[in-house]
Amino acid sequence: MSERGVLVDSNVLLDLLENDPQWYDWSAEQLQKAADSSSLIINPVIYAEISVGFQRIEELEAVVRADIFQRRPLPWEAAFLAGKCFLRYRQQGGVRRSPLPDFFIGAHAAIEGLTLLTRDATRYRTYFPALSLIAPS
Repeated sequence: MSERGVLVDSNVLLDLLENDPQWYDWSAEQLQKAADSSSLIINPVIYAEISVGFQRIEELEAVVRADIFQRRPLPWEAAFLAGKCFLRYRQQGGVRRSPLPDFFIGAHAAIEGLTLLTRDATRYRTYFPALSLIAPS
């Protein structure tokens, strides 16, 4: 794990929030391991992705408490890198018209030298091959 911290992908948090029958145990175990040895970090993209399950911001705030999860802004350099990765995605036949959240999340982790905790590593391995990941094998 990174001494700089672990960026927690929204899919891991959603596994816990939705009590996912397939991924809950893995996500809970990995999140606890990360918390035991590093700082847990979220950014505005992750916050937005998990917010859809909440009616009020106060409910979300009670789940992603600031004393547990550091909130970091998306660096401008990460936005640039996300755009370049999105361009590569489009050139390889990707059909989406705007950058995917995963590009912003992966670029943020890459720019800040963070480890990324995710259970969906395929896109990150493709577009951010040097990124340190905690993911299922």
